[in-house]
Amino acid sequence: MKTRKEYTCPLELTHDVIKGKWKPIIMWQLWQHQSLSELKEGIAGISQKMLIEQLKELMEYGMVDKKSYEGYPLRVEYFLTERGQKMRKAVEIMQSIGIEMMIEYDNTDFLMEKGLISEEEQ
Repeated sequence: MKTRKEYTCPLELTHDVIKGKWKPIIMWQLWQHQSLSELKEGIAGISQKMLIEQLKELMEYGMVDKKSYEGYPLRVEYFLTERGQKMRKAVEIMQSIGIEMMIEYDNTDFLMEKGLISEEEQ
C-alpha cells in the first residue's frame, strides 16, 4: 500500500484507496461475505496472488475485513466493513454510469448476458 503523506484534498486519498483495475470490482463482488475462492470465481481474469494483494490493501485501508472459522479445512470469509459499505455505494454509482454508457454505445449483449439489463431496457 502506497499512502502519500500529503494530499491536496480528501478525494485524492479516496481515489488512492480504490484506484486500479481490481479494487472496485472486488468491492462490488463483496455484497455478501465470500471466501477467497468465491471471490476469484466471480472476478474473471484476476489471479489468486493479485486478489490476495488487493484484499490486503483494502483491509489496510479499513474497507474490508475477514473472519476465520475453526475446523478443517480452514475457512475464511471476506466482507465489507462499515467504511467499505459506504465506498460500495460510490462503486454502485460508477456501475450504473457504466451500464448507461454501454447501452448508449450499443454494447448490450454483455449486459444481458450478465443479467444487468433486460431486453426491455436496451
